[in-house]
Amino acid sequence: MWALKTAYYRAYQKVMKVFMFFLDWSEPEMLTGPGCIRKLPGVIKDKGISKVMIVTDKGLMSLNLLDGLFEQLKADGISYVVYDGVQPNPSIENIEEAREMFVSNGCEAMIAFGGGSPMDCAKAACARVVRPNKTIPQMRGVMKVMRKLPPFFAVPTTAGTGSETTLAAVVSNTQTHEKYAINDPVLRPKFAVLDPELTVGLPKHITSTTGLDALTHAVEAYIGKSNVPSTIDYAEKATALIFKYLEVAYNDGKNIEARDQMLLASFYAGMAFTRAYVGYVHAIAHNLGGVYGIAHGLANAVILPVMLEEYGSAIHPQLARLADCAGIGGQTVEEKAKNFIAEIYAMNERMNIPTGFTQIKDEDIPTIVERALKEANPLYPVPVIFDGERITQIVKKLQIKE
Repeated sequence: MWALKTAYYRAYQKVMKVFMFFLDWSEPEMLTGPGCIRKLPGVIKDKGISKVMIVTDKGLMSLNLLDGLFEQLKADGISYVVYDGVQPNPSIENIEEAREMFVSNGCEAMIAFGGGSPMDCAKAACARVVRPNKTIPQMRGVMKVMRKLPPFFAVPTTAGTGSETTLAAVVSNTQTHEKYAINDPVLRPKFAVLDPELTVGLPKHITSTTGLDALTHAVEAYIGKSNVPSTIDYAEKATALIFKYLEVAYNDGKNIEARDQMLLASFYAGMAFTRAYVGYVHAIAHNLGGVYGIAHGLANAVILPVMLEEYGSAIHPQLARLADCAGIGGQTVEEKAKNFIAEIYAMNERMNIPTGFTQIKDEDIPTIVERALKEANPLYPVPVIFDGERITQIVKKLQIKE
C-alpha cells in the first residue's frame, strides 16, 4: 500500500513538473535601490491607474514607513485607501475585510506593503475580487483562481518570504486552526519594489528569522525533485548571498548594502521555490503556525537543519554544492553536506534562534502530522517521502518540554 502511495506521489510530481514548463516564469518588473519606493506612484500613474488600495499592518503604519509612499501618491494625483488590519498569520476575516474595502471604494489596483502576511492577504483579497462566488476554502490548493488579478504591486519590508515573486498566498482559518496555501500563477505580482531603506528598522529577531525563511526556500527548492536549470541558479545565488550578508544585516541593521543584498536573496529564493516548490519543512511550519500562531520564519529556521539531517545521504550531493556556494569547506561530499547543516545550526545559535518549541503539546501532534502530510503529499517533490510515523518523530524532536 505504501509503495503504491509513493509511486502515485512521484507520478503526480512529474506531471506537475512538466505542466510548469507551460507557464510564464518571467521575473516581475522591478524597482531597486535605496529610496525607490518613491518611484512607484509614477509607475502606477503611467499605467493609467487613479485609485489604489494599500494592504499593510498596524505595526508598519506606526513606524511611518509608508509616509513617503503616501506623499508621492498625493503628488502624482493618485487617490488611495488603506487596509491595515492584517494579522501576523492573515485570516479569512482579514481577507474578506480587505476585499470589501477594495470593491466598495472602487479601487483599480492593489499595493501590498509589508512582509509575507500583508502580501498573502492582498493576493487572496484580489483573488476574491475576481472570484466573488468562490470562498477562500474553495480556492485552497492548486489552480483554483484562474482569473487575471487587478494590477498588483508588491513592496516587501522583510527579506525573507519572497512573496513579491511567488504564486502562493498562505491563509489561516481561525475556526479550524488550519493554515494552508492558495497556489495559482495569477497570484504572482507583476511588479516588485526592492527598497532596502524600508528594511533598515527591522528588529534583529525579524531580520534573522525572515532571512532563514529565505534560506529555507532556496534549500528546499534545491534539494527537491522539481528543480530545473533556472531554479538551480536562483537557489545557488540566494544561498551565497544569505550566508554572506544575513549576519551582517543582523549585527548592523543600518548596513544598506547588506539590506539590499538580502532583499535580492529573498527575491531569488522566491523565484526558485515558486517553480520548484518546497517540502516538509514548510508543511510542518505552516501547521505549527496554524495551531500555535508560531511565526513562519521562526518555524522554518528551527525545522530546517533538523529536516536536512533526517533526509540523510539522499541530499548530500546537493548540500555539498550549496556548501561550495556558501564558502563552507570539507574534504568529501558527505563532510561538506554535514558542515553545511552544522553551519545552519551555528548561525541559528549566533542569532538567538531557539532549538525547538515549548508550545508543542503531545495531544496536538497527531493533528499537526495529519495536516502536514495532507499539505505535502502529493504536491511537494521532497527528496525522500516520509510517512506519518516519521513525521511524528520529527515533530517530537522539535518539542521542548517545560
